[in-house]
Amino acid sequence: MDKKMLKRLEKYMNLNYRIELIEDSYEGGYVISYPDLRGCLSCGETLEAAIENGKDAKKQWLIAAIEDGVSIPEPLEDCEYSGQFRLRMPKSLHKYLADRARAEGISMNQYCIYLLSKNTKLE
Repeated sequence: MDKKMLKRLEKYMNLNYRIELIEDSYEGGYVISYPDLRGCLSCGETLEAAIENGKDAKKQWLIAAIEDGVSIPEPLEDCEYSGQFRLRMPKSLHKYLADRARAEGISMNQYCIYLLSKNTKLE
């Protein structure tokens, strides 16, 4: 891959694409996808593994799109939303979420994103 293509890859890798994490109740583990990058998905036995595998899937998807001259969409949310919001919660819920995230080996932020995406149907 030449320098121009590498620079383009780096640009798209740094964009904040929305992810969806879903627990695979049939085979176990988790499935991760990037809805803005049609067909870009991966899986992992743990949330952390799914997220890492998702990053690699995103990179490979982008490389293939760049090499094939496929148009790469930019994330819609970047233009409209910051991706951040504050949330107040009872201390007991905060402790529960922190404990569950620690048990999964991920940050509480990643765990909350997983819970929200698991229980949200965006259409």
